[in-house]
Amino acid sequence: MDSNKKTIIEKRIRKTGENLVKNNMEFYYAEKKEDVCKIVESLIKKGDVITNGGTMTMAECGLSDLLQSADYTYLDRSGKSREEVEEIYIKAYSADVYISSSNAITEDGVLYNVDGNSNRVSAIAYGPKSVIIIAGYNKIVRDLKEAEIRVKRESAPANCVRLDCKTYCKEKGECISLSKPDRQMTDGCSGSDRICCNYLISAQQRQKGRIKVIIVGEELGY
Repeated sequence: MDSNKKTIIEKRIRKTGENLVKNNMEFYYAEKKEDVCKIVESLIKKGDVITNGGTMTMAECGLSDLLQSADYTYLDRSGKSREEVEEIYIKAYSADVYISSSNAITEDGVLYNVDGNSNRVSAIAYGPKSVIIIAGYNKIVRDLKEAEIRVKRESAPANCVRLDCKTYCKEKGECISLSKPDRQMTDGCSGSDRICCNYLISAQQRQKGRIKVIIVGEELGY
């Protein structure tokens, strides 16, 4: 990456991180995705029960070997039947650690997430003792309005392609609601495969430090 661009990106990351801390979340900076594993390892302990939400970012950071270590009990959804996956969804609420990404992070330190099954947004909000959010700098937005647009134009269409959901955004590349001048945050398609069902805005937290946010100086995930 060009050094001048990197300097500006890091300033934006630091600003966002400072505001996450003001909102009672912990902040960590990883210059490269290869640095994430070491940070995560420092935030978990032997014997922890760990699971995760659907996150391309976690896979890109190569956390699989760490989590599958005998030091932890990893509730891995990979290769499981639908019934087994749903059982893990329920077990996640009593896990020691829940790992996820975020659809967007505002510069004033707020997490914005939209979910279909809603196991991810519900676990971020309540249940697991510790939540670790890993996000590339590309997830940083100015405010909630930009966060909304980011999901409708980038996150949801890409995830619908990945999950082969039969939605308008998969076919057209953006949410149908973007053409509406009086659009509301929750507007979207009405198909049975819609993945924008429940919305979570995580602002200042009561439980200081429960949510830890690692922002990476690279573009990761959707």
